[in-house]
Amino acid sequence: MSMALAAEERMGDMSTAERIFKEAQKLPDTLAQEVLDFIEYIEIKHGLRDRLTEELKQAQEPVMRHVWDNQDDEVWNAVPMSGLKEECSHES
Repeated sequence: MSMALAAEERMGDMSTAERIFKEAQKLPDTLAQEVLDFIEYIEIKHGLRDRLTEELKQAQEPVMRHVWDNQDDEVWNAVPMSGLKEECSHES
């Protein structure tokens, strides 16, 4: 079996998201950012993400960076967001 065929067979076992992740890891950061921008565009186009909310987040980022990125708050960077979302939904 050729190496290309073996690689293609292994890729067949992966989900599409896993394949995108694997391919994106090979890209330089600037090109990976383009892929991420395109994914965000698709999410907005198909109603998976709210465009206005995303634009507001982007507008806030430069202003809030000094608040978010400081030594006192570094401990929060290790908190998984999925756990926070689940906890918040149980409180409602």
